[in-house]
Amino acid sequence: MSRLDDYRRVAGPGAVDFILRLAEQVQGRRFLHVTGGRLGGATEMVRAAVPILSDLGLDTRWEVTGGDSAYYATARTLQAALEGAERVLSEEGLARWGDMNRLNAKKIDLDADVIHVHDGQPASLVADRTAGRWVWRCSFDCAGAQAGTWSYFRQLVDQYDAAVFALPGFEARLAVPMYVIAPSIDPLSERNRELGPREIGEILGPLGVGRDKPLLVQIGPFTRAHDPLGVVNAYRIVKRHHDVRLVLAGIGDGEPERPELLSQLLEAAHEDPDLVVLELPSEAHRQINALQRAATIVLQKSVRAAFDLWPAEAMWKGKPVVGGYAGGLAQQIIPDVTGHTVHSVEGAAFCIRHLLNNPELIARMGAAGREHVRRSFLITRHLVDELALVVHLTR
Repeated sequence: MSRLDDYRRVAGPGAVDFILRLAEQVQGRRFLHVTGGRLGGATEMVRAAVPILSDLGLDTRWEVTGGDSAYYATARTLQAALEGAERVLSEEGLARWGDMNRLNAKKIDLDADVIHVHDGQPASLVADRTAGRWVWRCSFDCAGAQAGTWSYFRQLVDQYDAAVFALPGFEARLAVPMYVIAPSIDPLSERNRELGPREIGEILGPLGVGRDKPLLVQIGPFTRAHDPLGVVNAYRIVKRHHDVRLVLAGIGDGEPERPELLSQLLEAAHEDPDLVVLELPSEAHRQINALQRAATIVLQKSVRAAFDLWPAEAMWKGKPVVGGYAGGLAQQIIPDVTGHTVHSVEGAAFCIRHLLNNPELIARMGAAGREHVRRSFLITRHLVDELALVVHLTR
């Protein structure tokens, strides 16, 4: 039995058989994914997809680019500028970044029929292409990229055969065909697999998270874009009427505003035993899983977002989500069906209170959310889209 057969019990009807039929059409093709790291973002999809495709007899590899500290610094600055932040990129830094990727191109075996290059860091590898169809995959919103940076970067992307974006509206002007493939979650991964009540308790105990009252949970980076301070303010409004506990779990550690926000959050938590602030690494999959499963309501009050999959993960676990109206959040949360989208602290507090006052809504939205994710955001749907694109590109 192949790894794909394990998904029959969780995927929608016919999804696995459809993947098998598409895979038959690309047998003998070789596929390569190139990312700028092995943690976070697009890598979760690659990590799930590569073993499945390999089990189907498709020659599929995953490579990672690397370099010195200057290379990584330029890659981070470039990514931020492409996302619209005010950043200054020096010609020297860009030249160094390009030189390091030329070295990466010599170290990585780029000989494949379809080469998927993910996001900014490895993007200039295309300058060393020799054969195959090249696809640039963008998981972030680059529609508001700095004009000068995009003008430079577009010269690279226009050398690809196609570009794939996570959401309509995330794209900027390009000369190559553009496609939309939404990200996905792996329901059988450590982060999303089923956990029993005892296992959840064993995981949450060392984190200091009690389950004696309704639990509000937000998971994501401690950045202004994810608005953890706004979540605290919404919780304080709710707390006047309901005895609840809030858990804020900060993922990642490279954000420049993180220390200041963390300090403010810890100060708030010092005065309130029901406000729990956790710092977790990106690979804390069991802890994230347990927190989402223990939650009564999951929050994702981002004011600026890419296509974070925290809401899809929570909905897969049967939780209603109260989230912002930014990036991929509005794509995932169906208002009044799987949760609520809000524009303010007061709006978030109102929706949380409404759900706490109507517990039957929590169960109904949770069930609707799980089915929504089953149809739209599982790795099986992603593989159908991926293979259909490959069939199209290699026809």
